[in-house]
Amino acid sequence: MTTPHLSFEFFPPQSLDASFRLWDTVRTLAPLDPQFVSVTYGAGGTTRDLTHDAVATIHNHYGLNVAAHLTCVEATKAETLEIAERYAQAGVTEIVALRGDPPKGQGKFTPKADGFADSCELIEALAETGKFHIRVGAYPDPHPEAADDNADIDWLKRKVDAGANSAITQFFFEAETFFRFRDRCAEAGIDAPIIPGILPIENWKGVQKFAARCGAQVPAWVGEAFEKAERDDRHDLLATAICTELCSDLIEGGVEDLHFYTLNKPALTREVAHALGITPRVALRDVA
Repeated sequence: MTTPHLSFEFFPPQSLDASFRLWDTVRTLAPLDPQFVSVTYGAGGTTRDLTHDAVATIHNHYGLNVAAHLTCVEATKAETLEIAERYAQAGVTEIVALRGDPPKGQGKFTPKADGFADSCELIEALAETGKFHIRVGAYPDPHPEAADDNADIDWLKRKVDAGANSAITQFFFEAETFFRFRDRCAEAGIDAPIIPGILPIENWKGVQKFAARCGAQVPAWVGEAFEKAERDDRHDLLATAICTELCSDLIEGGVEDLHFYTLNKPALTREVAHALGITPRVALRDVA
């Protein structure tokens, strides 16, 4: 079986305890030699400064290639591009460009006055700078706001045409979901690499809520398996097995890159990597 390239998503800490969890996650997963790691924005851009600080620390102290999330919410075009320029000056050359979720309490995304109207406008502006490798989001299952079955394909095509270099998918539970999406993208003329997003299931109830918010479809067999595993106190064993099998199926289907949504909890991600035959390859660089 081909050894895939790995990448990991983290989110910025908002408390002292969360800071310890983030740095523990980075220290645990960095030796697996990720191709890149990404750092998220909170809903409504609420973690903008925290994201910048986390990106800078991971890039400078741990020597990792960091892709910083950047969204359109609650900022003018000038403010957003200023943030991008700060990343460029800090040596960060990758951005995950997203529309972003609206602030809590707002039912739908509304651009700020003189802000980017959508992710495509943001991507085009970033591409014009010539300073970044631009990654974008993609949805194998329909996005909650998708108008029809073709909307997510059409949006991804627009993003690539605007200057996106690659895409990372929302998580899903069966390899065929990704393969069908990949084939439809190819038929639509999308030639940018599409990296499957993988979510190790640390908390089954939490994942169900997460899936409902983002439109990820949960097969009945997954729910039945976790209900039984929780009764038998074998949740983590099942989570590792399901995630490893999903990754193996993807690799057998030609996938060369896997992006893990870690939720700043590294244990299951590390266990899945080990089950795939990926063990620490590099010594951790740390300023401590």
